[in-house]
Order: sequence, then C-alpha cells, then structure tokens
Amino acid sequence: MFKAVVFDAYGTLLDVSSLSELGNELFPGKGVALCELWHKKQLEYSWLLSLMGKYQDFWSLTRLGLQYAGAALGLSIGDTQEERLMQAYLTLPPYPEVRTSLLRLSQRYPLALLSNGTPDMLESVVRVNNLETYLSHVLSADEVGVYKPHPKVYDLVIQAFFAIPGEIMFVSSNGWEVSGAKSFGFSVAWCNRAGATFETHAPPPDLVVENLEGLEALLP
Repeated sequence: MFKAVVFDAYGTLLDVSSLSELGNELFPGKGVALCELWHKKQLEYSWLLSLMGKYQDFWSLTRLGLQYAGAALGLSIGDTQEERLMQAYLTLPPYPEVRTSLLRLSQRYPLALLSNGTPDMLESVVRVNNLETYLSHVLSADEVGVYKPHPKVYDLVIQAFFAIPGEIMFVSSNGWEVSGAKSFGFSVAWCNRAGATFETHAPPPDLVVENLEGLEALLP
C-alpha cells in the first residue's frame, strides 16, 4: 500500500488539447498547431530557466509560450484574443473518467496534485472542476522556485506526506516526467493517453495505463 497517489495536472488530469477548440474559433484551421506549439514552448521555457538557475512563474511562461506560438505560426494574436486563450487555461476540463476515478481512488488512498502551475492557476482549475473534494494537497513548483523534473519539486510530496519516495505512487502522462519521478525514487504510473514511445534514457515506469480507470485496476 502507498501513503499517497500523486498526480500531475496538465495532460494527466486536465485536457490541454481542448484549447485547440478555442484556437480554431479564433484562428480557423490553426487551433491544433497553436495548442501543440504553445504547450511545447511553455515546457521548454520551464526547463531552460531551471537549467540556468532562474525562475519566472508558470503563468508568465504560459503567456510567453502563447506569444511565441502565435508569432511562429504567423498569427496576429491581439490582446483580447490572448486574454481569452490565457483565461481558458484556468478552466481546462478534466478527461472524461477523471472525476469518477478520483472519487473511487480517494476512498482507498490520500490523493494529491503536484504541478508546475502556480497556486492561483491550480486553485482555479480545481475549483472549476470540483476536484477539491478528492485532493488532500495541491502542491505547486512555485513553492520552491524551480520546475519539474527537479528533485526539489518532488520533495514537496515527501514533506506533505512524511513519506519516503517508494511510498508514493506518482502518475503522469508525460514521458519526460515519468523519467524524473522514477529517478527521484517514486513508484511511477505512466498514464500514456497518447500512445507515445517511452523515453530511452531512463528506467521504465512501474505501471503503464491508458487512463485512470486502468490505474484503478492495477493499484493494490
């Protein structure tokens, strides 16, 4: 038995790809490309800052990633359009099975969220989607001023649950984060929603599932 099951937020519980719908509304035919490049640059900026020993909060990086994506795709994103897209990040919907799976899992384990998102960003999506009932902790990389997969971020979980790494089951849809969490010592479940290829530079995850229903079935 684990002391807690801890989830990444964006792409694991929350459907970032849903932003492409608004992107298509604002820029017909460009929504998917905008969403994908936006998310890619947002993450790249977090890694670059961490490597350089610098920090800007994730809300700032989200805006900078959007501005880069718009410029790279030749889109004229005005202030109003930019704000609509940014505000949509605060109300991202969960994947279809998330609420019911979290409900059932919360009856077996303490659950938590660990994300690069700022406390305000996380508070918003948790509140909008009524997830607070299931989560005992909502932990943000903003508390330590560095981004995942830096060990300081994962150590927030250890402090919150007075645990050792092997007592935590960490769940992420991101291959790069599976590597980071596994390197830290967590037991790790890869929620491979996209059917992606696993990263070859790191040990494999302990579990591989397509969604949270698969995770429910495999946890003790």
